[in-house]
Amino acid sequence: MEHLATPLLNGVVYGLLLFMVSAGLTLIFGMMGILNFAHASFYMLGAYFAYALQASIGFWPAVIVSPVLVGILGVLVERYILRRVHRHGHAHELLITFGLSFIIVELVKLFFGDYPVNYRVPADLDFAAFTLGGLDYPAYRLFMGAVAIGMFGALYLLLSRTRVGIIVRSAIHRPQMAEALGHNVPRVFMGVFGVGAVMAGLAGAVAGAFYTTSPNMALELGVLVFVVVVIGGLGSLEGAMLASLLIGVVTSVAVGVDATPADLLAWLGLGGLAEDAGGILALKVSSLAASLPFALMLLVLLVRPSGLMGEKE
Repeated sequence: MEHLATPLLNGVVYGLLLFMVSAGLTLIFGMMGILNFAHASFYMLGAYFAYALQASIGFWPAVIVSPVLVGILGVLVERYILRRVHRHGHAHELLITFGLSFIIVELVKLFFGDYPVNYRVPADLDFAAFTLGGLDYPAYRLFMGAVAIGMFGALYLLLSRTRVGIIVRSAIHRPQMAEALGHNVPRVFMGVFGVGAVMAGLAGAVAGAFYTTSPNMALELGVLVFVVVVIGGLGSLEGAMLASLLIGVVTSVAVGVDATPADLLAWLGLGGLAEDAGGILALKVSSLAASLPFALMLLVLLVRPSGLMGEKE
């Protein structure tokens, strides 16, 4: 049981990291209808900004300042780029944010080089929280999970229990009515986009110290973030959390499974037939771990096209 507890806990923490990044995209993609392909690049910028600032102002102030800088960048992108192409449809938004993501990556390479930087966990959190399965479990992993849970709680309360949340939801679903009541809908959209960028930047600033901070980090996580949003349901914060945890746990547990699909079919008496067929049936589950989130997305879309917690049309 101890051998299973470690990958389960790692999967939960990784899932919470996915939620930190996907929460902002859930707001932007699900509520505003903007296909922001550059969202994972904001996550990367959060890590690089924190790395660049920590030498002068310290780790903790850098973790606070860097998401604000990413949020300001997000506001500028929405105001001066996306707002100009929004009326032309999703294809233009997708293409321009796709290009923006490449520009950000190349700028990062220009200033920081095409290799990982030395962004490390601070000394006051660089210790083992406890021992699990004979291995020391890093306290910083638990800190990342706590930040994600706090983000979820703050967002949920903001959107469902405050006047700001009411204005945001009314501007999204009833923009003409919101304008009639005196609210500046374009400014609301700009604020939502900025908050989404702040959340991505915070995820990068926190996770970049534990995982590798490199120009490839946006590409590694970018596709998975969209998978999370689709599985959870567009615009559903609870769905994004559920999908993130599901993907994190499934991926983490699968990495340690050496069985093949043929071994599983052997329980049904089809082991010999599966071994003769070969191909994917002969591959270990651990080698398929990276593909499981996409298989899960396909399954969810077949059974429930609106996502796990998305609203049916």
